[in-house]
Amino acid sequence: MQEVHDFLKEAKTYFLATMDGDQPRVRPFGTIDLFEGKLYIQTGKSKDVYKQIEANPKVEISACVGPKWVRVEATLETDDRVEAKKHMLDEYPNLRGMYDENDPNTAVLFLKDAKATFASLTGEPSRTVEF
Repeated sequence: MQEVHDFLKEAKTYFLATMDGDQPRVRPFGTIDLFEGKLYIQTGKSKDVYKQIEANPKVEISACVGPKWVRVEATLETDDRVEAKKHMLDEYPNLRGMYDENDPNTAVLFLKDAKATFASLTGEPSRTVEF
């Protein structure tokens, strides 16, 4: 899990894929946080992406750093605790203009049943970790 966190932090931007009915939707994200042994992302509950995750919590995340890339399959689960929201926002203080840990719109979600595949465009063998 730490390796996935570090890779996504280094990438700065990763892409999150959800399903909107039968239409895949992919968008850039930039928040990743380790809290209480879980890997978290953040969004707003009023956004379409959150509604898509509520309807189908299975997602994929993908990011590249140079020729190396990772793809993470996971199920997202919302954590409505103020502590989890505060930890995320303390990691990304620039989001505090839009979000607050006491705002019911702020959503932090953790990855569960996750499988990360690390690979490279240079032909290195891929490897998978689960958490």
